[in-house]
Amino acid sequence: MLAIALMLLLGCKQKKKPSLSGEEPVEINDFIDFFPAKNVPYQIVDTTLNKKEKDSLLINQKVFSQFVPDSFMSSAFGKGAKLKIYPIGKINASGDENYLFTKVTAGDKRSAFVFAFNKKDELIDGIQLLQYGQYPNAQQLINMDKSYSIVKTVTRRNVDGTISDGKDVYGLDRESGKFMLIMTDPLDDKVTDVTNPIEDFPKKNKYAADYGAGKLNLVSIRDGRKPDRLRFFIHFDKSNGTCSGELKGEAVFTSATVAEYREGGDPCILRFNFSSSAVSLKEVDGCGAHRGLRCSFDGSFARKKEAKPPKKTPVKKK
Repeated sequence: MLAIALMLLLGCKQKKKPSLSGEEPVEINDFIDFFPAKNVPYQIVDTTLNKKEKDSLLINQKVFSQFVPDSFMSSAFGKGAKLKIYPIGKINASGDENYLFTKVTAGDKRSAFVFAFNKKDELIDGIQLLQYGQYPNAQQLINMDKSYSIVKTVTRRNVDGTISDGKDVYGLDRESGKFMLIMTDPLDDKVTDVTNPIEDFPKKNKYAADYGAGKLNLVSIRDGRKPDRLRFFIHFDKSNGTCSGELKGEAVFTSATVAEYREGGDPCILRFNFSSSAVSLKEVDGCGAHRGLRCSFDGSFARKKEAKPPKKTPVKKK
């Protein structure tokens, strides 16, 4: 009996964790156990995304997609992106959910996500928390506290030497099965006006005009470099200033009333659908780098009436 027990003990010691770097399917419990266990409070700073990881920690993209749908990655990196995926840490919430903190890179783009799995090891939801370089001259930090809320803090040193802070707090809503933005404290004071950088560009095209409502929701369309193109500038502000987006570029007409923005190196594909009185925007792919995490460019914007030029007062001849 002693010999058998010794053999079993040696067998347990020799058992190794399965590799996730190959393309062979793995079990969900092996996938979750691959993430190193951490305790709350738990912090991750954006410099973690620059850290060189061991090849042994790499999770093959096909293996990862067994448990996490590709839609989470395509919204951040675009469809078909070749990803390198690494485990950062795992928090077990009092025997209920497992939160898997994950580092994902594609070329020079680097992000951190968290994915929540329930007791049955089923994915509940995921959210992109860090995007390296999103805020110039600023440090980003995420912290999971003892209540399992996730606090994202952005600290920026301004040109004048002052410090600005911003904070977003997220929590997993068990009823809806979604990560929700619980509280936000914007990095900057709320924008009260938007400067249109293409205001004075030519607008001979029949769709060249300003669309939107108020000063903070603007889709400005101007003539492009060629007849089949248009220049645009978009700024929107939703949810009382908690989510905004901005994008400037050039779109190409794909039909008489539809144009698309596609720029090399940018996964974002944005579609414009014009009518005589409005333009509708539709995110086709990966525009997350140009907007907040919980909103999109999607929407319909009415064409604004152009202000009539002031009448010239005739000069009386002497």
